Amino acid sequence: MMGFPFLRQRPIGNYIADFLSKDLDLIIEVDGLSHNGEVQLAKDKIRENDLECMGFNIIRFNDSEVIDDIENVRRTIETYIIKWKLNHPPTPFKGGSKIAKESKV
Repeated sequence: MMGFPFLRQRPIGNYIADFLSKDLDLIIEVDGLSHNGEVQLAKDKIRENDLECMGFNIIRFNDSEVIDDIENVRRTIETYIIKWKLNHPPTPFKGGSKIAKESKV
């Protein structure tokens, strides 16, 4: 999405992320009906805190949002990426500086 790759069902620590973008430090979780109970909500909160401590941001959607309102899901992710880009400008010499490359010759 917007030039950033997302991997599906990737292990992170003791968890499996539904979708992961390493470049954006972003995990997207899609929660089904099993996430509605109090016990599961408490487990999800612990999981989210653990993943945030590892440096990830988490965006959660429920199944119905993905099925019934995919455009809002897309806009939410794109908004995150736009804000991320504002705080992470590209490096001027991606892949190494011209000077460093010339000195190897």
